[in-house]
Amino acid sequence: MSEKSSAEVIIGGKVYTLSGYEGEEYLQRVSAYINNKINEFDAMEEIRRFPPEMKATLVELNIADDYFKAKAQIEKLEEEIELKDRELYNLKHDLISNQIKSESDEKSMKELEAENRELLLNKARLEASLEDALLGKVTAMKKKEN
Repeated sequence: MSEKSSAEVIIGGKVYTLSGYEGEEYLQRVSAYINNKINEFDAMEEIRRFPPEMKATLVELNIADDYFKAKAQIEKLEEEIELKDRELYNLKHDLISNQIKSESDEKSMKELEAENRELLLNKARLEASLEDALLGKVTAMKKKEN
């Protein structure tokens, strides 16, 4: 765990000492965020006249609103990431299935090509035998005729 640190910050014109495990830079950013929210409200003419307690409550509500919006956005992004992860998993699964099918098809194609070569050789042998048989009959018929 990190070492606890503290930092003096100015929030709404008052000096505060904040401490935490996040580091001084982070604590300064938090106070700057709060000051920006306070300045946003101070810039609005209609809110400037509100009592300090009401302004503080409005700033708190605004910060809470930012928090819940950011949290909702994170949840939405996490859901999108989860959906993309599932899509990626399915695509990888499909890719592997297609690779296996492709390898199987390639093996079948090689087997069919070998079978085709064998059939072509048998066809050539049969044609040669038929030709020899036909030539033998023709020769025998010519001898009978003579």
